Amino acid sequence: MDETGSSRVLVADDDADIRDLVVFKLEQAGHEVEAVDDGASALEAIRRDPPQLAVLDVMMPQMSGIDVLRAVREDPKTKSVKVILLTARSRDADVDAGFASGADDYVIKPFSPRELVHRINGVLARPGS
Repeated sequence: MDETGSSRVLVADDDADIRDLVVFKLEQAGHEVEAVDDGASALEAIRRDPPQLAVLDVMMPQMSGIDVLRAVREDPKTKSVKVILLTARSRDADVDAGFASGADDYVIKPFSPRELVHRINGVLARPGS
């Protein structure tokens, strides 16, 4: 978080309705938000100017959220970026794979936008933010 208490958050989801809703709720909560619609764009944005947190849809064109997460964790410049995976995949194995890849949290669709903002704020408040 910066001195004003807001954070830079990247939102990556190929569903425009979900992406726009998440961006709206985060901006309402005082965050600075950048939004992209695929995994390759997400990774490029994270590498160009690392945000404090990225919300990544797991199933996106070009690169999955899991692939983006792995690349973020392997790069010393971006490995400290907090990542929340957002997905319709709710099986235990999917959740386990998300955390095993280095996710800080895992939110299952459909989700409450208010809950997502609380989860994002909770992850940002953890030590190391």
